[in-house]
Amino acid sequence: MKVHRKKRLINILLLSLLSGSGILMVLYALNSNLDYFFTPSELITEEISDNRRVKVGGMVLEGSVDRDNTTINFTITDYSETVDVSYTGIVPDLFKEGSGVVVLGYLNEGKLDAEKVLAKHDENYMPPALKEK
Repeated sequence: MKVHRKKRLINILLLSLLSGSGILMVLYALNSNLDYFFTPSELITEEISDNRRVKVGGMVLEGSVDRDNTTINFTITDYSETVDVSYTGIVPDLFKEGSGVVVLGYLNEGKLDAEKVLAKHDENYMPPALKEK
């Protein structure tokens, strides 16, 4: 094999190796930042480790909201299963019983310790300031 072909082959192999390792590092970084979305039924049937962050979406069960200073406890349902949630902080203005919610947090002995609560609204949402006009 001639010298210039050997150098070209080495350069191509080196470039392929570096590109492959770069892609693997990016995929590893993305995998560690993924939040898996579950409904309450899926959350109960799946075996999820306590150190894995999850998103749970559903409806806030009527009569389940219990406020204690800055801590709020409530139950999320998909109308077949329920999950109890504990959150410390201020919930969004759209948060209420019977409304849709997405909660980001960690599962701890069957109860979800929430880091973030996101309230959902339907496609007919109008801000309160616009409703008055």
